[in-house]
Amino acid sequence: MTSKERVIASINHCESDKVPVDFGSTGVTGMHVNVVVALRDYYGLEKRPVKVHEPYQLLGLIEEDLQQAIGIDVEGATGPKTMFGFRNENWRSWRLDSGLEVLVSEHFKTTKDENGNTLLFPKGDTSAPPSARMPKGGFFFDTIIRQEPIDEDKLDPEDNLEEFTPISDADLDWFAQETKRAAATGRAVMMGLPGTGLGDIALVPAPFLAHPKGIRDVEEWYISTVARQDYIHAIFDKQTQIALQNLEKIKTAVGDNVDAVFICGTDFGTQNSTFCSENTYRNLYMPYYKRINNWIHANTNWKTFKHSCGAVEAFINDFIESGFDILNPVQISAAGMEPQKLKEKYGDRIVFWGGGIDTQLTLPFKKTADVREQVLRNMEIFSKNGGFVFNTVHNIQGNTPVENVVAMIEAIQEFNGTK
Repeated sequence: MTSKERVIASINHCESDKVPVDFGSTGVTGMHVNVVVALRDYYGLEKRPVKVHEPYQLLGLIEEDLQQAIGIDVEGATGPKTMFGFRNENWRSWRLDSGLEVLVSEHFKTTKDENGNTLLFPKGDTSAPPSARMPKGGFFFDTIIRQEPIDEDKLDPEDNLEEFTPISDADLDWFAQETKRAAATGRAVMMGLPGTGLGDIALVPAPFLAHPKGIRDVEEWYISTVARQDYIHAIFDKQTQIALQNLEKIKTAVGDNVDAVFICGTDFGTQNSTFCSENTYRNLYMPYYKRINNWIHANTNWKTFKHSCGAVEAFINDFIESGFDILNPVQISAAGMEPQKLKEKYGDRIVFWGGGIDTQLTLPFKKTADVREQVLRNMEIFSKNGGFVFNTVHNIQGNTPVENVVAMIEAIQEFNGTK
């Protein structure tokens, strides 16, 4: 099978010749730039600075030579702008606190505060308040909350809709060219959709806006999902209307170059429980997810991808009813997320895209033998009858030993018979 055929078979719940593998197609299935650099060195690839294509989490671009060395089957087609509202263009050199030289967009503008923390600015506008902070010696940025004091009498849902607008012709052209490029690789194409992230807490604080209005504090947002549900409904309804209008234009622009789409990264689980009740999910989120997924399934052949960290077993039936085809990252370390149980209960109705190995404990801190054992065990469980794309539980973090990452890759190849 080709990479594309392999992925298509698996996401249609058919066994393929090998378990398909994804690293780097989305902002939640990638590798920290430290890891990408270390892997390039390990495989003896050309020495050159790695591009930080996702600056929020400092994810490194996995280029063609490394994709081939790992055996990657999925190509990402990302949107035209980063989490901070700027394009990745005119790459320039930048150094992490560790001294590692990487490449960043010319719009990646930073300063240091009095404590040595790195501050990053929306759209590269240093005249605006910084929208993210990376602690001195840290590995990624945290969003800076810039919410104005809330006046309950003046709350207006339109303030939380500032970023949701009709897609521009320039952005449509971007998606057309980016998906054409991705399809030409021969891999399956995962495209990130704009404007469909309902209540994604990475997006709520709007790190891409200079002066965000409305409810932008994460804690206040979660309070609002209980105390201000009419307000949230008004946002989700208008956001979904705009998203559906944009989807029609995007489908025309990208044609048949796309196989799956990233819909939403809203997290519904913690390590041990959920962020909301099943009733809240069904009443507040599901109607809008259904509208988006139903349109996609009625008008395209795309499979829809839902990211949610944590203990979300209680929501999986609801995710399926909402129309999602794919669940990521499959946090096997969280309560109730045991691989065997998940596969037996839901494996014929939803694709598990992730769950190949735990990235909180096993991959960064265990021995290579432990890494191999967990990868082989989880691949055996999840791959039966298809419905599985190998990826880690979320991105591989910057302090992960390269020997463990290599042990993971070699275990994948061992299982697939390509080592």
